[in-house]
Amino acid sequence: MIAAFLGLRLYSVLGRRAEHEEEPIPTRFEQPDRQPGARPAPLQPSAGAQRPVELPGLGGLVEQAIRQIAAADRYFDVQAFLQGARGAYQTILEAFWRGDREELQMLCTPDVYASFAAAIAAREEAGEVLDNRLVRVEEVIVQSAALDGRMARIGVRFTADIAAVTRDRDGNVVAGSLDDAIESRDIWTFARSIDATGPDWLLEETDEA
Repeated sequence: MIAAFLGLRLYSVLGRRAEHEEEPIPTRFEQPDRQPGARPAPLQPSAGAQRPVELPGLGGLVEQAIRQIAAADRYFDVQAFLQGARGAYQTILEAFWRGDREELQMLCTPDVYASFAAAIAAREEAGEVLDNRLVRVEEVIVQSAALDGRMARIGVRFTADIAAVTRDRDGNVVAGSLDDAIESRDIWTFARSIDATGPDWLLEETDEA
């Protein structure tokens, strides 16, 4: 029952993992997207004067919404936002895997944080530890965007390779393997009031891609 609960909770919090053949990992502990000890930059608008909005590959309502956000917030730059989103994706995943509630609370809205915290609590009660590795982030693309009053929301589609391992309280592997990576596809929605004094965007919703 505990295993079923954990599976359902992780599915709802992190989105589904794509069901296809596994990819070998070149180096067991390789993390090319981040140098050892480095912390990703916070997800925040870029400083300075507003720059022209370049949206290659976007169109229709998404492009219109991005331009509305940029017009309302002169510090917003979509390329800087996507770079920050990539760093936030890695930071939030790794915080969840190691059970860092404090960091998650800083980066997520209360509802999303509550989901992460519940999954961590269930994992701790079962005596299990996640020993996961984010091997690489292959794709970071704007999926949706909206400006609702003064609240900006941008959905980002992430495609990443993740090696997932679950260990019991004695350190024994009970699921997964660090020698294989599975493609994960998620859509995360980040939100920020353009009137907020703080610069950070918060993770407001997670879904499967």
